[in-house]
Parts: sequence; C-alpha cells; structure tokens
Amino acid sequence: MVRLGVGVIGAGNLSTEHLKAYLHNPHTQVIALCDQSREAAQQRAAMVNLTCDIYSDADALLRDERIQLVSICTPNNAHAAQTIAAAQAGKDILIEKPVALSHDELRAMNAAVERAGVRTLVSFVLRRNPLVKIIKRQLEENAIGDIFMAEVDYWHSTPRATPDHWMSHRTISGGVFLIGGCHAVDAARFLVGSEIVEVSAFSTKGKGRPHFDYDPTVLALVRFANGAIGKVSACMECEMPYAFNIVLMGHQGTIWDNRLWSHKLAGQTGYATIPTITPSSGDPSHHPFQAEIDDFVDAIINNKPIQPDLSDAVKTHEVVFAIDRSAETGMPVTLLLDG
Repeated sequence: MVRLGVGVIGAGNLSTEHLKAYLHNPHTQVIALCDQSREAAQQRAAMVNLTCDIYSDADALLRDERIQLVSICTPNNAHAAQTIAAAQAGKDILIEKPVALSHDELRAMNAAVERAGVRTLVSFVLRRNPLVKIIKRQLEENAIGDIFMAEVDYWHSTPRATPDHWMSHRTISGGVFLIGGCHAVDAARFLVGSEIVEVSAFSTKGKGRPHFDYDPTVLALVRFANGAIGKVSACMECEMPYAFNIVLMGHQGTIWDNRLWSHKLAGQTGYATIPTITPSSGDPSHHPFQAEIDDFVDAIINNKPIQPDLSDAVKTHEVVFAIDRSAETGMPVTLLLDG
C-alpha cells in the first residue's frame, strides 16, 4: 500500500481538521507537526492522539525527506512564503485559503509551483459540501437552464476576531473577503461555470466591533464572462448564526440553497426541498475536510487531476483583490480573462 508522509505547518484550530483527516486516511502518515510554539504543536498533537515529530522551524520540516505532502495551516500572511518554500523542497501542498495577500505573492507562489512541478490543492472546502455537490449535479443536468443571476454570501460572526486576534488586523488576515468571502467568490465561479470579469464593491463598518482595522462588511456586484450578473458579500460583524447563502436563477428554474424550482418538476406548487447538509447547517461535516484530503491523496497516488489547484484558485483571488480595490476607490474594476 502506498503511504505518503505528511507534515502539517501551523498548529492553530484549523490544523485539527487536517490532522484528523490524515489520521483517518489509510494512505497517509503524519510524520511531523510544526509551529513557532513547540508547546502549541505538542498540545495540538495530543488533542488528536497523535504521536509525531515536533518542529518549531518550518524549513527544518521541509528538509525532512520522509515527508512528501505538506498542509499549510498558518495565519494568512505566512501562506505565500511557505508555499514557495514547500514547492522548492519538492513537496505536494495543501494550502489553506487565502493563499496570498497580494498580487505579487500570488504570482510568485504560482511561478514557484509551476517550476517545481508539484501538486497543489487549495482548501476551498465548500466545493465538497454535500449541498454544493448536489447543486453542481443539478446544474449539469440542466435543472434550471442557463444561469442569468447568482448570489452567494458569507456571513460569519466569528468569536475569534477579538481585538488581539490576527483576524482583526488587515496586515495579517487580508480583510473580510480574503478571510472568508473568498469562499463565496469561489462558489460563484464554480457554480455559474464562468469567470467574473467586472466588480463594483462597497464596504462599511458597523458600531458593534470597532476593533477591526478594516471594514468587516463588503458587498460586490459582479458580471460574468457569459453575461450573467450577481452579488457576492462577506460580513464578519453580523449578529446572527453563520450563514452561507446560495441563490441561482436560470431561465428554466431557480435554486435557493437546498430548495429547487425546476422545469423538470412539472406540476410542483412550491419549492422541492432537498434534505442534505448545507454550508450553513453547523453539522460537523458541513466543511468536509476528510473528503477534501481523501481526494487530494487519491489524486497524488493515482496521478489524477484535482481542483481547485493553485492555478484555479489564482482566479478567485484576483476577483477578491479586485473587490477590495473597488471598495477602496469607489470605482468599478475590470478583470482580464487571461489574468
């Protein structure tokens, strides 16, 4: 049986999901966990009943020849440099989103991955959410016809964004769209099946959470290459449970989260409700890290294509950068299809 040695860089909350998924995959063995704080790494390993080597230096982990696959689970501002270093070390890489905080970082890491010829997967984990997979299947089977309008929202009142937390500071987090709104952009691209070519964005800050040093609420109107229009939004100061809304309008029907109105359901008098796990459900599997990691490991071992890889995720990040630029300048931003 093929078994890949795994190294996880970063011992924060998100690393728990990666570690558990690797521990449950028969083709992976976690060799090492790395964090600047050895104590934090040791505590995280103990939390998931893992025995492995502990590093406090990511470069030392990348020099470990037993490791073929690396997960990058550090704060957002470290992802680009660590991806470049992992690529140069010849490791395949699972990169947590956002992958970069600037165009320069994005270009540099993409170039490094292409030069090294390593495999990548970017953790837009909602592509593997059960509802999103069902919606994609319905669209492929022409349940609602051609989409002409799409809306996707990421609304998350995270308790972690305290005044001292890295999420509250733009230089580390990148802002609300890079923290979480990128999920909405990626889902819109994925489901509409067309690239976003123009954005007009607006931002604001409510009175409840003044510690954010950026506007934590952003809304963008977008235009797709195929002529469809849409809205994507992100908010991290809302007073409500987490919500990830999906609305897709086609010329033969509508999908509204897990509700379907379709020309194929002749005689329906209301939406058909699909019982499944939605991104907003709070169910432990609504963010299916196990499926994501299982798919990546299978793709590496059997040399299969995998999405979204870094080159695909670049397109989502370019849209996010355009949204931030539009919100800052008050002007529409046009994107080039060739990047």
